[in-house]
Amino acid sequence: MAASTAAGKQRIPKVAKVKNKAPAEVQITAEQLLREAKERELELLPPPPQQKITDEEELNDYKLRKRKTFEDNIRKNRTVISNWIKYAQWEESLKEIQRARSIYERALDVDYRNITLWLKYAEMEMKNRQVNHARNIWDRAITTLPRVNQFWYKYTYMEEMLGNVAGARQVFERWMEWQPEEQAWHSYINFELRYKEVDRARTIYERFVLVHPDVKNWIKYARFEEKHGYFAHARKVYERAVEFFGDEHMDERLYVAFAKFEENQKEFERVRVIYKYALDRISKQEAQELFKNYTIFEKKFGDRRGIEDIIVSKRRFQYEEEVKANPHNYDAWFDYLRLVESDAEAETVREVYERAIANVPPIQEKRHWKRYIYLWVNYALYEELEAKDPERTRQVYQASLELIPHKKFTFAKMWLLYAQFEIRQKNLPFARRALVLWKSYIDFEIEQEETERTRNLYRRLLQRTQHVKVWISFAQFELSSGKEGSLPKCRQIYEEANKTMRNCEEKEERLMLLESWRSFEDEFGTTSDKERVDKLMPEKVKKRRKVQADDGSDAGWEEYYDYIFPEDAANQPNLKLLAMAKLWKKQQQEKEAAEQDPDKDIDESES
Repeated sequence: MAASTAAGKQRIPKVAKVKNKAPAEVQITAEQLLREAKERELELLPPPPQQKITDEEELNDYKLRKRKTFEDNIRKNRTVISNWIKYAQWEESLKEIQRARSIYERALDVDYRNITLWLKYAEMEMKNRQVNHARNIWDRAITTLPRVNQFWYKYTYMEEMLGNVAGARQVFERWMEWQPEEQAWHSYINFELRYKEVDRARTIYERFVLVHPDVKNWIKYARFEEKHGYFAHARKVYERAVEFFGDEHMDERLYVAFAKFEENQKEFERVRVIYKYALDRISKQEAQELFKNYTIFEKKFGDRRGIEDIIVSKRRFQYEEEVKANPHNYDAWFDYLRLVESDAEAETVREVYERAIANVPPIQEKRHWKRYIYLWVNYALYEELEAKDPERTRQVYQASLELIPHKKFTFAKMWLLYAQFEIRQKNLPFARRALVLWKSYIDFEIEQEETERTRNLYRRLLQRTQHVKVWISFAQFELSSGKEGSLPKCRQIYEEANKTMRNCEEKEERLMLLESWRSFEDEFGTTSDKERVDKLMPEKVKKRRKVQADDGSDAGWEEYYDYIFPEDAANQPNLKLLAMAKLWKKQQQEKEAAEQDPDKDIDESES
């Protein structure tokens, strides 16, 4: 035991002691080791020895070993389809077609969705001129995976190469039942055209534009008819396309193509009609190419008038976009109406006027109505002076007067214009009914010293309008009548007018009334009468309000003056607080001034 132990100790090598453990100055990288190994070809294996098969027994042995290798690979992982394909191709190289078929069939049982597997299988049958077998495979492939377009393309190509046109057409028909992508339809159409079957191609196009109803497909259909000389058919296709898409899905490409077709046919009037029809219905942003092509056409074949029509059409499009963006932009409507009045038919002008006046201001405040009411004025003047239609003019004036909210505000101009129109028509009863002759009528009764009749005329006029000038005129009439009790009656008119105009939105008019009343009391009233009117006078206050631009966006703030009447302030607690705050501030300022200058207070007390 001791001897063996000693021998064991002698066999253990001694560990060398490293004296310097610092890293070497030159480091060797893994890349360098690999590169040196490659350069020295240390891992280069010699090629396997070539085996020469000299008799059938050796060949059978080779086949057995090879098949065993393929089968082992398949058994290890059945889902690796490349192993199946290599196996089948090896059998095919040995002309063992039946064995190759068996391998492909076994592989399809494993993964029938593999596209490459079907393609290799069918290619093998075609390569070996097994046509019926190939047809069988293609049939199974398109039945199993009908959405794989590659199968259909290969199948139809094979039948056409075999000269089986009817068979290829039958495959195409089966394919079209699945409503495939656009290229498949074009392949079918081109197939028929290769055999001069234009009628069959037309039938396919008819189905194609319904399955894929895109504008470009309709255009292709029409160009197909044009290319083959069927110009009437081509025009019919364009017309059907226009009807098919309607006004809701208009596309400028269709109308440009249609117009160019008619231009090729020298139908220049048809071209103009097409362009104008499209430009009237397509928005400006979507009609740039349309404008461009229309301008080029007019420069080539049109006259000065035609070019002017294009410019007018372009401007009409711009105005249409503006009024669509903001229907209450009355300045845009005025510009638009000036344009159509200078160029369009009366019915078109009326249509634009009707669209414009339909945009009634949403707020019943006179300042919002001032621009709007001129639309009615211009409409009436157009009917009278341009269209020469007195009855329509009368209808326009009457409709405008019915629309104006006279209880809140009115427009004396409309009454005046209407009456002047009726006078020009020599229709005095209508003119009297429209008030214009009211002043003349009142002046006439005053001259005849018919006080009661004049008073009744003023009352009738006030039933139609509450304008401040009517009230002031009525009060001055009572004052100037010279009859007994004229001063109380004048004062009574002012009081009645003030009560009536409390709900008036035009505060300037109410202020005008009070100033007229105060002038009257300064001349004829007592001190208490003057004080009473002074208490009714409003306070002028500076305020700020938001301003909106024409497009509805914020345009900042603006300052304006408002009038706060005592009756209004009494009904609004916040105004009372504001008045109290102002009074307190004034008292504080006076107190501070007194503290800063006490000598002034002493001097004032001594004096």
